[in-house]
Amino acid sequence: MSFAKLGLSDSILKALTDSDYQKPTEIQQKAIPLILKGEDIIASAQTGTGKTASFVLPMLELLNNGDAVRGRSIRALILVPTRELAKQVDTSIQRYGKNLNLSSLAIYGGTDIDADKEKLAKGIDILVATPGRLLDMAYQRNLFFNDLEFLVLDEADKMLDMGFIDDLNKIIDRLPSDRQSMLFSATLDGKVRYLADTVYSDAVEVKVSPKGKTPNIEQWMIAVDKDTKSALLSHLIKENDWDQALIFVEKKHSAAKLVEQLAKRGITADSIHAGRSQAQRERVWNDFKTGKLQFLVATGVAARGLDMQNLSRVINYDLPYPAEEYIHRIGRTGRAGQKGEAISLVSKDDFKNLCMIESLLNHLLERREIEEFPIRKAVPISILNYHKR
Repeated sequence: MSFAKLGLSDSILKALTDSDYQKPTEIQQKAIPLILKGEDIIASAQTGTGKTASFVLPMLELLNNGDAVRGRSIRALILVPTRELAKQVDTSIQRYGKNLNLSSLAIYGGTDIDADKEKLAKGIDILVATPGRLLDMAYQRNLFFNDLEFLVLDEADKMLDMGFIDDLNKIIDRLPSDRQSMLFSATLDGKVRYLADTVYSDAVEVKVSPKGKTPNIEQWMIAVDKDTKSALLSHLIKENDWDQALIFVEKKHSAAKLVEQLAKRGITADSIHAGRSQAQRERVWNDFKTGKLQFLVATGVAARGLDMQNLSRVINYDLPYPAEEYIHRIGRTGRAGQKGEAISLVSKDDFKNLCMIESLLNHLLERREIEEFPIRKAVPISILNYHKR
């Protein structure tokens, strides 16, 4: 199927062609026609499936055929969990809508709020926002929702994990009921299901690609003692002459510590985490994306929304919890049909998380040994997953 068969206008199709997008992904094929028909949707879609375009493209199409925006009003609202994702979504809007007379803006904490107020005063067609900054603007009466036509909750699972449920409820209570709503999440279980049931009525549910399915990514693990992890990582980088890697840790203090440990072994790295300013995070990410920086250490939350098409590999220095976060992490590599590599450094303390990840994947991670790093505390093999195999 081509994008032309999904009901998009020539102006949008030209922008897609200019971006070298030729064939819609599974989520795009399923979601775009439903949104163009005016349906509310609840979609289960993982990182790297093309979900941003699946709601941005039909919204641009519908907004382009509607009325012009009025001062301090918005026509579409996209809520996201992190500033990085807000910027990424806004960049996609501008790319896909470059041939349309529509305006967009991303607002999030850590930026000049007065500059945002000035832009909002002129009226914005599509606003991408983190919940906290949006409420700040609403409380100060710097934007209004009277003309709102569309609401998107993007990465709803992460917004709930980050404790945004009260903010989301406050925002939704302010919105007109006569709107088209869309929710995208890696999982529709638990809190996300409850949110979906309270926000959406008669929504069409869309599911793509069984969770854990990552055909373009070679996944493997190394069992390692906790106190030799940084030495092993340094060994892998040097012995394999890795060109680049995104390295995930669980806590921000772990990120800074690992950068220091790598530096002592002659490896230059930098970090992105919640303790760094927006300007610092942008500088580090741009250095990494352009190849100026080879190794980036990041916490999972900070890395949400960081999009890079040609990332060779992802390293799980710490295994994540919950298990679904593993899919988000490794989805940073192997994008757009390219091959990627995901390597996990697993100590005995990680066994519980490993079991949950392998249950999600429905297969064991391949185990490889590094002769120079014999393990003292063995990591067991999950009996449950062993029998599944």
